[in-house]
Amino acid sequence: MRTIILDGLYMNTREATHHYLALRLQLPSYYGRNLDALHDVLTDPCEPTTLVLYRKALMLASLGDYGETLLSVIRDAASENANLSFTEHM
Repeated sequence: MRTIILDGLYMNTREATHHYLALRLQLPSYYGRNLDALHDVLTDPCEPTTLVLYRKALMLASLGDYGETLLSVIRDAASENANLSFTEHM
């Protein structure tokens, strides 16, 4: 099983967030850097993977509603993809 640590400190603008996610998740170069594209890649078949988000509060303070929507996208993808789990820490 693969575990990927995400740090909310680096997710402080939409652009920075998608750049960071692309690097940490090793997303393909064609990744569209938006929430729809993120949902698509997270629901693709994958090896068993756990995403762990630390400093969620920092991310939410920076991104506001967009951060809440981002979390919803990741949670939804984890519920749709049996090989993906998601854990959040303030």
